[in-house]
Amino acid sequence: MRSIEWIATVGCPNYDATETSNINEGNILMQWKKPLVLASASPRRVELLASAGIDAFTCPPTIDDGVFVCGSLKPNCWVETLAVMKAQHVAGKHHDKIGTILAADTVCVVDNLILGQPEDAEDARQMLLQMTNRSHEVFTGWCLISMDGEQLESGCEVASITIGEIAVKEITQYVDSQKWRGKAGAYNLSERVAAGWPIICEGDPTCVMGLPMDRLKEKLHCFFGDNS
Repeated sequence: MRSIEWIATVGCPNYDATETSNINEGNILMQWKKPLVLASASPRRVELLASAGIDAFTCPPTIDDGVFVCGSLKPNCWVETLAVMKAQHVAGKHHDKIGTILAADTVCVVDNLILGQPEDAEDARQMLLQMTNRSHEVFTGWCLISMDGEQLESGCEVASITIGEIAVKEITQYVDSQKWRGKAGAYNLSERVAAGWPIICEGDPTCVMGLPMDRLKEKLHCFFGDNS
């Protein structure tokens, strides 16, 4: 299973999430410039922005975050670190342009293990079996950076998910459907709720879906309506 213990010994190099989080510690509302570029290939993140009335281009980062391990970082710092890495990677390709990069990273945490995207069907099945009949937390780190790199703001949001009892046969059918692909913890909240899975969400559901819109709407106020 593609899970990472918090006590792993190798950390993500050249970045301290706690330091970057404090760049905007005065809670100043930064003025981000258009266009907005989403550093992600996730259709769910595109849909979340579109549902909020925010248009964005997509430019997925080409780094493989699967090669990194979290070291001594806890999940909130880990996902924020990855979000910053992704944003900086894409910004580096557009440093001579005007605009804003938005990146995010989402993981599930159960039994002190960080669960990212499953590597294969068996990995997905084991993740789901591990999370049924109990609660787990979902962390989404986010980062906004200007294309010139002069402005950067990042953070992490967390929600709690409780998944009730799901028959092994139903889990097997779901895994066979391939719908787990590309999803942290092997599931998408809105899809599984619509499918009738017994799921309770405490916190912002969009955090679980990949972009914490309750938080980001206040950051991206300049991308709405007449503020264009």
